[in-house]
Amino acid sequence: MNRVASLFLPQLPIERLRAEERSRRPPDALRLIAAALAPPVDDNAGACSVPRGGGWRPGARWARDKAIVAKPNAADIDRLAAHQRPTMREMGRRSEAADPPFRTLRGNDGASSPSKAPALLTWSNLWGTPTILIARTGQKDVVTAACLQALELGLHPGMAAAHARALVSGLEVLDAEPEADRAWLDRLALHAVRKWTPMAAVSGPDGLWFDLTGTTHLFGGEARFCRRLLGFLKRLGFSAQIAIAGTLGAAHALARHGGAPIILLPPGHEAEALGPLPLAALRLAPGALLSAARFGLENIGDLYSMPRGPLARRLGLATVERLDQARGMVAEPIIPVIAFEHPRVTRRLLEPIGTPESITQVISDLVDDLVPVLRLRGLGVRKITLALDRVDSAVQHIGVGASQATRDAKHLKRMFALKLAEIEPGLGIEAMHLAVPHSEPLGASAVAGLLEDGTQSPDLTLLVDQLIGRSGASALFRLASQESDVPERAVKRVGPLTEPQGWPIWKRPTRLLPRPEILRNVIALLPDHPPRRFTWRRQDYRVIAGDGPERIHGEWWRRPGELWAVRDYFRVEAEGGARFWLFRRGDGIDGPTGDLSWYMHGVFG
Repeated sequence: MNRVASLFLPQLPIERLRAEERSRRPPDALRLIAAALAPPVDDNAGACSVPRGGGWRPGARWARDKAIVAKPNAADIDRLAAHQRPTMREMGRRSEAADPPFRTLRGNDGASSPSKAPALLTWSNLWGTPTILIARTGQKDVVTAACLQALELGLHPGMAAAHARALVSGLEVLDAEPEADRAWLDRLALHAVRKWTPMAAVSGPDGLWFDLTGTTHLFGGEARFCRRLLGFLKRLGFSAQIAIAGTLGAAHALARHGGAPIILLPPGHEAEALGPLPLAALRLAPGALLSAARFGLENIGDLYSMPRGPLARRLGLATVERLDQARGMVAEPIIPVIAFEHPRVTRRLLEPIGTPESITQVISDLVDDLVPVLRLRGLGVRKITLALDRVDSAVQHIGVGASQATRDAKHLKRMFALKLAEIEPGLGIEAMHLAVPHSEPLGASAVAGLLEDGTQSPDLTLLVDQLIGRSGASALFRLASQESDVPERAVKRVGPLTEPQGWPIWKRPTRLLPRPEILRNVIALLPDHPPRRFTWRRQDYRVIAGDGPERIHGEWWRRPGELWAVRDYFRVEAEGGARFWLFRRGDGIDGPTGDLSWYMHGVFG
């Protein structure tokens, strides 16, 4: 079940300019405007209204009134009119109730009306002048976008700019920037690919398309995703409408002509929902809309009952295709935006080739074409693939890799030369493509000097890449340590150019046996002495020197059987100079630690 969303930004050009104006407006000017519009603030709101020592608060009406010398009593206050009575705060009481914020006041006509709140700082106050955007079309300036205030005054996109100036005085006229609008939509589409959906596309100068198939459950459903998206755009200062349907045409039409900010159309109801919408919702050409108006066709539903042949002759074949796409009868692909376009070069041949010499020459030309592209973008190759289009429509892929990012043309050609024997031209190759699926930034590197002084280590990258190209990627490796107490778990393979770190300070064999091998006929003193004699692989050895033990406990968090396991490792030297690394299971005292059997685990040298 396909689910596609169409995002419509009706005021994108205007709101984008306003957002840029907000970003360019100095912060001091914003603070001045906020201070001018904000109501007065009591700087000492917590001060007591009654002074210490009794008496009336200084400045109170009762204290300023010279006619009243003594403190008035309650009877005198009750005889006053309601508007002349002192407030509870002036009477020295701090527990009076605050004025209700939504108290209704009496208007001039005696009817109750809500009290007017003080003006707030909104961008509509800052942009109170009606604004339009114009662009040069032919010999005249045409309105391309208008703000909401301009639309209410009768201005609309498509009318002449001179006509708009004549209708509205004091009109703010700005130049349209369609390239900047498209760049902003591209940025929003890339943000959508990273955050919301793997496929997003720009649907025109005022919207986007999202392929939401199988993704909305990550956001709590389609309704919640739409609310989050509209809230995100509102925080940026953009108004938007969104519709989700089963087809691109239906979502596009409902987002612009549905009449609601969020529309969720169930699958299979596209034809029913599109019926009452105007024909302009089908994204028809202006000529097709003019022809439909002459025939009296106003809504999309008027086209359902018309025969396909006469409809195509009168309104064009594109009208029939748009109608089928909106109802889901014909597929409409999405051309998604790509966050990163991989470098790619192509050579198409006049005649098919199949000889090794000609293939090598074309590969050399492709590499020479690719290197300037990589240098321009500041990239280096880590993996590069060669695709060969054969005459029999088969495609063969050959890939090479590099240990470090490089764009050395000579080195890349040598790498492909090692893979030349794997190419099967068949009846001939008619096209060859070179692409870089894995690349890394590669900039300039500092050179220590023109002459080698012996302190700089040689670069082994070229040698490693050639050896890997001949013997395979798994043939070259280095051993490095990883966090584990058990020796067979403490070593791992790393890349041939990786510098091993974290080796233990005590001596151990660089390479261990695949599995410890049991020793026979072992003679040793318990619990801390190395063996004197042992038999390994049907050969007897007599030990002349030994060192140890190195005690290693089992990793009980991995397996319950290693809870009490103990190994005592010894480094021994036998007659003839052979040196071994062997261990005994158990500490020689407690039985649960091991059965006191001996094993060979590694060989030195």
